[in-house]
Amino acid sequence: MSDQQKDRQQNSPQSRAALEYQRLVERLSPRSDLGRGLFRAFWVGGVICMCGQVINDAVIALWALDKASASTVTSIILVFLGAFLTGVGVYDRIGKYAGGGSIVPITGFSNSIVSSAMEFKREGFVTGVGAKMFTIAGPVLVYGIGASVIVGVIHFIWGR
Repeated sequence: MSDQQKDRQQNSPQSRAALEYQRLVERLSPRSDLGRGLFRAFWVGGVICMCGQVINDAVIALWALDKASASTVTSIILVFLGAFLTGVGVYDRIGKYAGGGSIVPITGFSNSIVSSAMEFKREGFVTGVGAKMFTIAGPVLVYGIGASVIVGVIHFIWGR
């Protein structure tokens, strides 16, 4: 393409409109503060994990369970707390504040399932809640189970 053709293309009404639109998008887009977002994600995720550790230690001390059983009980309690806080609307506010820091722990998994179920509740229990509950969590389950099978096979073959 010659220089004259490039100049004509850049000065066309479409390219000027696209340039004006790009400037408008840059002016109106909210500014992202990466440092603040990372700090919020890390401290909220850390607090959630710390609460899990406190629950785990309490379960071991109060119920005299071994570590494996206490970890199972702790996971159940954290999933319940995540689901409960989602149901009363608190977990959504935590998620807006902390971003990924609230999604990564196991409580984020229960939040994704309960949020989907609550959203489709008006469509009925079978076609709404039952069918849509795993729309977000379904891929997580599929890839999690698939990865665990692959790791198990690798461990079986080379882990002896």
